[in-house]
Amino acid sequence: MTAMKIGEVAKRSSIGIETIRYYEREGLLLEPERRPSGYRQYDESTVERLEYIRRAKELGFTLAEIRELMELSFNAHAGCDHIRQRAEAKITDIEEKIRSLQQMKRSLDKIVQRCREKNSTDDCPLVHKPKRKTTQ
Repeated sequence: MTAMKIGEVAKRSSIGIETIRYYEREGLLLEPERRPSGYRQYDESTVERLEYIRRAKELGFTLAEIRELMELSFNAHAGCDHIRQRAEAKITDIEEKIRSLQQMKRSLDKIVQRCREKNSTDDCPLVHKPKRKTTQ
């Protein structure tokens, strides 16, 4: 085992020192051993876990979801089905976000078109509150 200080782990994983400490507090990383001097002592497995966390974040997983995935991934008795189910659920979440973003884009496209046509901010929904219809 090659012992590394946190700065070297940060450099090798391309993750900041404060983020590494945060992941330790959140339980995503195992508590490192300490040298007699008090410095934390990390090994290669820490770099591997950090790379795993970074990849999962890039795929859109939250830290809570990553914690679950790590527990499943590093559990010899857990099958791939559990991980696949998490990935399928994430795909569903992403598809819903895409639909929502597409709706936001359509709404903004309409606003932009109205602005082009009128060239006035008098009834622009981004500038003024929409008038409420009153029923009598």
